Amino acid sequence: MMISDFELLAEKVAKLAELTHALRTENAGLRNEVALLTSQNHDMQQRMQQAHNRVSALLAQLPAEAVNDEEAA
Repeated sequence: MMISDFELLAEKVAKLAELTHALRTENAGLRNEVALLTSQNHDMQQRMQQAHNRVSALLAQLPAEAVNDEEAA
């Protein structure tokens, strides 16, 4: 009886160790994915800011009448 209890406990510990390893591996992968997506998000924000700046510069070059006509539309 005692040996089977010990074997059962050993199996549970082995499964726990295996699960812990799998979760650590998954966690590392998710951390890498978060880092990549954060970098991509930062790049997109910069591109949007650059596009906004270009549009603002183009609008500033338009004659005042054209800007007022555009805003009224």
